[in-house]
Amino acid sequence: MDGGVNPMSMESVNELCINIYFGSTEIGMGLTGFGVFFLFFGMVLFFDKALLAIGNILFVAGLAFVIGLERTFKFFFQRHKFKATSFFLGGVVVVLIGWPIIGVVLEIYGFFLLFRGFFPVAVGFIRRVPVLGSILNLPGISGLVDKVSDSNNMV
Repeated sequence: MDGGVNPMSMESVNELCINIYFGSTEIGMGLTGFGVFFLFFGMVLFFDKALLAIGNILFVAGLAFVIGLERTFKFFFQRHKFKATSFFLGGVVVVLIGWPIIGVVLEIYGFFLLFRGFFPVAVGFIRRVPVLGSILNLPGISGLVDKVSDSNNMV
């Protein structure tokens, strides 16, 4: 070598970019999983404010890591999703302020409005899973699942 800086080859740059992308996706899945866990645990413990606040922050941060910051903003701030985003993020703020029951109700309503386009796909997938599919096809549950999965508003 002549004492200069050894530039990275194009292959090593591509490998580094792939590692960063998949590393952030794995971190995002972990954050989202912990967020869902804290939200569930906060509801089980009679709407504990601290656990719900931590769960909300981890869930939103994990979503941003999984799909990227730009796509997260594009998803939440579309014109036709303004009502759903307002309810969901408003619920997060209400939980952070200290009214957990009202905040969780607002979040759940906003969540269903935001992700209702994904419900038919999720129900179709779950119906193909051996044990869960047979549970979803039970007489009382089947009608309810059909109503939830019949969504004309696609994402």
